[in-house]
Amino acid sequence: MPQRSEYPHLQPITTRWHDNDVYGHVNNVTYYSFFDTAVNTYLIEVGGLDIHDGEVVGFVVSSACDYFASIAFPDRIEIGLRVGKLGSSSVQYELAVFKEGEQEACAAGRFVHVFVDRSSNRPVAIPDRLRGALERLVI
Repeated sequence: MPQRSEYPHLQPITTRWHDNDVYGHVNNVTYYSFFDTAVNTYLIEVGGLDIHDGEVVGFVVSSACDYFASIAFPDRIEIGLRVGKLGSSSVQYELAVFKEGEQEACAAGRFVHVFVDRSSNRPVAIPDRLRGALERLVI
């Protein structure tokens, strides 16, 4: 079971009423939104990614998630973020969902970004500032 201490960055996320499904817990697809939010918040705030006007953008090309325990609104959660692999134009993030203050993850996932030139959609080298931010998360 992934532990909180294994993740160098934790991003707080607020669950919302509509995240719950008919079974009374956060629906599985919502976890991917949590992952996207945690990663992109980090990339924008720490790595300087300009999602509106930047020349480079990240495309998700692969993703997966395993679930261990449920969460539900109004749980306060934190998404653990680390980098498992860092290539020249791609990065594999490893993420975990923790209830606020708990040590064991409720879910763990991964996804891969390939950084591309916005105009051509062709892979490009990860820009230096962004690479530096990602290097801080390499395990």
